[in-house]
Amino acid sequence: MSDNTFQVVAIGLYFAGMLAIGFYAYRRTSDLDDYMLGGRRLPPVVAALSAGASDMSGWLLLGVPGAIYASGLIESWIVIGLVVGAWLNWKFVAPRLRAYTEIANNSITVPSFFENRLRDSSHVLRIAAGTIILVFFTFYVSSGMVAGGVFFESSFGSSYLAGMLLVAGVTLCYTLFGGFLGASLTDVVQAALMFAALMTIPVVTIIASGGPGEVVSLVHAADAAHNAADPADELHRTSLFFGGSFLAIVSAAAWGLGYFGQPHIIVRFMAMRSSADAKAGRRIGISWMVLTSAGAITTGFAGLAYFYREGVTLDNPETVFLQLAQVMFHPFVAGVVLAAVLAAIMSTISSQLIVCSSALVEDIYRAFGRQASPARLVMYGRLGVLTVAVVAILLALNPDGTILDLVGFAWAGFGAAFGPLIILSLFWRRLTSAGAIAGMVAGAVVVGVWGQTDALADAMYEIVPGFIACLVVAVVVSLLTTREDDDIQREFSEMTEKAHTPASS
Repeated sequence: MSDNTFQVVAIGLYFAGMLAIGFYAYRRTSDLDDYMLGGRRLPPVVAALSAGASDMSGWLLLGVPGAIYASGLIESWIVIGLVVGAWLNWKFVAPRLRAYTEIANNSITVPSFFENRLRDSSHVLRIAAGTIILVFFTFYVSSGMVAGGVFFESSFGSSYLAGMLLVAGVTLCYTLFGGFLGASLTDVVQAALMFAALMTIPVVTIIASGGPGEVVSLVHAADAAHNAADPADELHRTSLFFGGSFLAIVSAAAWGLGYFGQPHIIVRFMAMRSSADAKAGRRIGISWMVLTSAGAITTGFAGLAYFYREGVTLDNPETVFLQLAQVMFHPFVAGVVLAAVLAAIMSTISSQLIVCSSALVEDIYRAFGRQASPARLVMYGRLGVLTVAVVAILLALNPDGTILDLVGFAWAGFGAAFGPLIILSLFWRRLTSAGAIAGMVAGAVVVGVWGQTDALADAMYEIVPGFIACLVVAVVVSLLTTREDDDIQREFSEMTEKAHTPASS
């Protein structure tokens, strides 16, 4: 059997497993609450690993090791910011959001929560938020499909189109039929694959390179050789600060602000069995995130040391993870590692498809007062998934940099437009619908203008000014439009009490 055959068999088994989980979830889905939120029955381990896998796309296995290989620890500030942001999100947002979304008319999406929490009878806030989610995530999904096509093209020499359609087709099948539960359960398997790969590869590579001390020595030697050949591009890859200005470090760490407003992540909080599960979810999720992030960073260093010792220079640093898998393991095991990369890509796509579907059905269709039976709403949800997937596939037929560049832009957009509103909704009684709409628009506009202005974007990641703009505008407009509402006050107090109720109560 050839190396490629072993790898294809491993990936084929992975695809079959994903489809089987999707079928299992299909049998447990009966209404829209099941399809969009898993019936609010996710145990903490599923919620935590699903949130992690849907967040940490292929960049964790390819982008982070590649950045460390090329530039060193200075690139780890994004990872540090994300870990801190995720911890804060689990600690402060998760329990309150789980409680409040159920109290506020059993809201099953972020836009419907905003509307119910703030009593926006005009539906403007809900429809605007749903539209923003739909537009941005359609491109986001497309970028994931592009990544899948490029993966198959570079790993197996297949055509880009065939690889893209295969990834899109399998992901669509288990998401279309399994809904939120299918996406969440497959995320658990995908998170386990990512964890195993990022724990195994760096350890095996360090051993093959002569041990931890030898790896550090080889990295210093590689830096010295590089600096002697190109003094203008000096590298000190074991330094956390060399080569980065204060603003650059702040910009990188500020990626963590985006967590508060990412619909495909915070919807996992809403799907937990209770607010009390947030504590266990935080411990599981952050442990997974810290270990996998450390594994990705170590992979970059270990790969640099190993290939320097072998006299090999990688043309594309982002392939260091894949190259090590091919060198260190039997082809079948290497195929499992390749499946971990696919897992990272597909888990993000499936989560975003469900959020897009919920935006179409729950936040736009039902916001106009349309009613239907539970079975028909589930059918509409599946049609929503199919519609978004088809549009994303059409966009991915001709990949270009603008779609891939939109990933970072969309992270900033969601983080700035929704993040401050989530925080204010959960911690400030006086937020109004007018304040929320004005803040959302301000955050989105500032991100758009800042991100498209090269001088500004080079100085600071656009999420920072966008987040501040949304927060300030939402507070100011809310203070100008505040009004007493006994129901809002009662629900807020009920949420506060319920969010801090211990699991045994």
